[in-house]
Amino acid sequence: MSRPVSRVLTLLELLQSGGVRTVAELADRLGVGERTVRRYVDHLVDLDVPVESVRGRYGGYRLAAGHRMPPLMLTDDEALAVLLGLVAGRRTGITAAAGTAGETAAAKVRRVLPERLRDRLDAVLDSLTFTTAPTGSAAPDAAVLLPVADAVRHHRPLAIRYTGGSGAGSGGSGSGERTVYPYGLVAHAGRWYVTGRDLSVGADRTFRLDRIHGARVLPGTFEPPPGPGPAERVLTALATAPYRHEVTVRVRGTAEEIRARLPRSLAVVAAADDDGEGKGGEGNGEGWCRVEIRAERLDWLPGLLASLDRPFVVERPDELRGLVADLAGRLMDAARGTAPPRD
Repeated sequence: MSRPVSRVLTLLELLQSGGVRTVAELADRLGVGERTVRRYVDHLVDLDVPVESVRGRYGGYRLAAGHRMPPLMLTDDEALAVLLGLVAGRRTGITAAAGTAGETAAAKVRRVLPERLRDRLDAVLDSLTFTTAPTGSAAPDAAVLLPVADAVRHHRPLAIRYTGGSGAGSGGSGSGERTVYPYGLVAHAGRWYVTGRDLSVGADRTFRLDRIHGARVLPGTFEPPPGPGPAERVLTALATAPYRHEVTVRVRGTAEEIRARLPRSLAVVAAADDDGEGKGGEGNGEGWCRVEIRAERLDWLPGLLASLDRPFVVERPDELRGLVADLAGRLMDAARGTAPPRD
C-alpha cells in the first residue's frame, strides 16, 4: 500500500474514533503538513465518506452521519471484540437480529480483514468451546426491537400485537392489538423483555419481544412511575408467573442473605411478620423471611431448600413437606452408609 493511501486510511481511523480532530492534531499524527491533511480529507469526501468541517477556535474535522456506513477501520483488538461478540450473541440468544444476520455480519467483517489477522482470529474461534449448550433462538425482530426501544427512550405509548405462551392472541380488541406504556427493555437468560403498563387491562405487564408480531409508536407521551426499575419488575414478574404449585416457605435469616442464594427470577423474598415462634421456629430473636416460589414440579425444591443451609419451615403445600422428609431420610441413610432399600 502506497504511503498516501495508507495515510488516508489512517486519517479515516482517527476520525472514526469520535469527536472533532483539529488540523494541527491530524497533521502531527500523520506526520504531514496541514495542507496535506486537507487534501486527504478531500480524498475521503470523494469516496462518499461524510467528513464534516467544524469552524471556530476548537474547529477541525469530524465524521457526520451519512446515508451509508463508511469503511470501518478496526484494530486487532476491535476486530476480535466484534467477532467474539457476534459469536457470544448467537450462543446466548441475545443477538437482536432475525435469521442469519449475525452470521452474515461476521462473514463481512472477516472478509475485509488482512490475511494475517483473519488467520489469528480464526484460530481463536476454532479453538473456543463453551461449557453450556446453545440457547434456543429467542432474538426479537429488528422491526420490533427498534420501535420498542424508541418508545421507551422517549416515553411514548406503544401499540403491539402479542401472542402469549398459550398461543392465544392478546386480549382487548378483536384485532389482538393492545396499547402499552413501556417502562424499559430488559435482557435476561437469552431473552428480551419489555415491561410497562398494559392499558387494555389497567395493570403492569411484562412481554417477551419474540412474541410481539408488530409494534408501532403512538402519538403522545407518558411519565414513567417511581418505584422498581425495569430489571426488578421483570424478575418479579417471572418469579410470580402462574404455575401449578404456589410454594410458601419461612426461612430464618435476613432478606439479603436469602436473596444471595435464590435468584430474583425464581423467588420473592420478604421479611415475615413474626419471628417464627409456633411455626417450627426456635424464637431466639433471629429474624425470619417468607419465601414464595411458583413451580410446575416440586421434586427439585427439597434439594434447593437444603442448599440454603438455613432453618426453614414449609407453610404450603403439604405435599412438599413429605418430599422434604423423604430427602432427609435418604440423607440420613447416606450418612450412616446404609444402602437404600430396593423397590
